[in-house]
Amino acid sequence: MTTQTTPPMLSIPGATPGLTARLEDGLSRVDAFLEEVVDHDDPFIAQASGHLAAAGGKRFRPLLTLLAAELAGGINDAVVRAAAGVELTHLASLYHDDVMDQADVRRGVPSVNAAFDNSTAILVGDLLFGKASEIIAHLGAEAVLIQARTFIRLCAGQIRDDRPCPPGVDPVDYYLSVLADKTGALIATAGRYGVMFSGGSPALVEIMRSYGEKIGIAFQLADDVIDIASESGESGKTPGTDLREGVDTLAVIRARGSRDPADARLHDLLARDLSRDDAAVEEALALLRVHPGLVMAREETFAVARDAQRLLDPLPDSSAKAALQALPMSVVDRVG
Repeated sequence: MTTQTTPPMLSIPGATPGLTARLEDGLSRVDAFLEEVVDHDDPFIAQASGHLAAAGGKRFRPLLTLLAAELAGGINDAVVRAAAGVELTHLASLYHDDVMDQADVRRGVPSVNAAFDNSTAILVGDLLFGKASEIIAHLGAEAVLIQARTFIRLCAGQIRDDRPCPPGVDPVDYYLSVLADKTGALIATAGRYGVMFSGGSPALVEIMRSYGEKIGIAFQLADDVIDIASESGESGKTPGTDLREGVDTLAVIRARGSRDPADARLHDLLARDLSRDDAAVEEALALLRVHPGLVMAREETFAVARDAQRLLDPLPDSSAKAALQALPMSVVDRVG
């Protein structure tokens, strides 16, 4: 089993040194637990299972679980277990995502499908989903039900993301609902678990569930804007990936809805199969970068982040609340 990467030192706006130290300790405990649960008697399975976990990552979801716990009774063993279960669910979904996207790199290392093969990536992803369920099973029947419903939403969101918007349905509403499922649902569960297992009230659990879903949507909207707005190499990935995959993100939906005759060329490009036409992708990106649709997408991304912040307004002031209120803007400031 490959040794886990040490979590990076945290820099969280609004967090006191004491809170930061507790979060760093909590993340170290989460990583140690993950290293333990992804290990396996078979060396090959152990290597493939630990491939992405060992590559590190932001650990955004477990961090949210730990931060949410600080709103109530604080970080404990059950909170750490829940945070690890959420992160392992996320890691498992990445194994499947990389097969669907035919990815070559993930977190700066070869993706599992590239390092091994598609069948291994799918089966190890399934194994990790099973491991995540095993972790959550120790937390009780309600936690298992939440995990199952979250997994259903993850799958439904991914299926719907690969399908065109149905006739008669508003494309913006459809797209936002897809993001709520495929990205928001698991982040919502991360926040929900943190309060549940630190003794918070049902009302606080619901606030953090809604907050997490909003942050998840904002996070994905920000990534979508970056996929258009960033120049090659700036974001660490190739711009125009969504265009090549035929995914209509918010800026593209807004551009498609334009009735300005000057957008005729852009509409023509967006109507094409761009999967193998790099020149057309570059031209479409150049037009989108100066289009009002991209400005609208940025504004809507910040609006969702502000909605998440406002959900916390009724809570008493604390370092954890300040950090959680700063988090949405830190997620979307990348597109400013």
